[in-house]
Amino acid sequence: MDLPRSFVIREGDLRILNPIDAGKLATLGRAVKLRQGTSILDLCSGRGELLCTWARDHGVVGTGVDISTAFTAAARERAAALGVADRVRFVHGDAATFVPEEPVDVAACVGATWIGGGVPGTIELLARSLRAGGMLLVGEPYWRLDPPDGETVAACHAESKEQFRDLPGLVGLFGECGWDLVEMVLADQDSWDRYAAAHWLNLRRWLDENPDDELADELRRELTEDPLRHVRYQREYLGWGVFALLRR
Repeated sequence: MDLPRSFVIREGDLRILNPIDAGKLATLGRAVKLRQGTSILDLCSGRGELLCTWARDHGVVGTGVDISTAFTAAARERAAALGVADRVRFVHGDAATFVPEEPVDVAACVGATWIGGGVPGTIELLARSLRAGGMLLVGEPYWRLDPPDGETVAACHAESKEQFRDLPGLVGLFGECGWDLVEMVLADQDSWDRYAAAHWLNLRRWLDENPDDELADELRRELTEDPLRHVRYQREYLGWGVFALLRR
C-alpha cells in the first residue's frame, strides 16, 4: 500500500502538499480558534505539516493517516524536528477506513476527497470520527470561472465539469449535506503558482540527476506540458480552499 513513486518525486521536499502556503495554513489554525489539547484526525495527512505546526503553535494533539510510506516517514521526522512527537503521531494506512479509538474535536481531509468519492462521501467518512459538536475541515477545488470546453476541464485534472462546483455551488453542497460553513481559507493565484512551480523545479532537478530512470520519459513530458497547462488553464479556472464545517 503506497503512492506511486512519481508523486514523491513531484512533491520533492515540499511540506504542504496542496496550494495553500504556510501563511494560509497558520491563518486557518487561528481562524478556527484552536485551543490547547484540541484533538485532530487528519486523513491523507501528507508530510504532516498541519498537525505538526498546529501542535507547536496551538498545543493540539492528534493523528495523521496517509497511504504514502515516504510522506509518513517525513511527517514523523517533522514532528521530531519541531519537538511535538509526543503530541502527534502518524500512521501509514488507508485513510478511507481509519477510525480512531476515541472521537476527535476536529476531523480533516485537506485536498483528498477522492477517498470518499467526493465531498459528500468524505464528509460522511470524517463525521464518523467526530465528537458531538466537533468541526470538519475539508479541502476541495472549485471552479473560479466556468470552464468553456472539455480541454479546459481536462487541463484542470477533472474527469468532467460536474466533478467540481463553483464556489457558491460548493458552499451550497455543504448545506445540502447538513453542515454550516463557519470559516474558509482560499488559495490565491500566487499560492497556486508557488505549489505548481515547485513541482517543475523538483521534476527538473530529478531529471537532471536520473536521466536513465524508467520514469524519466513520463516526467519529462509532464515538465514540458505542465507549465503551459497551468498558466493557460489551472491558475485561471480552478480555485482551491479549506472549509470549516459544523453540523446543523
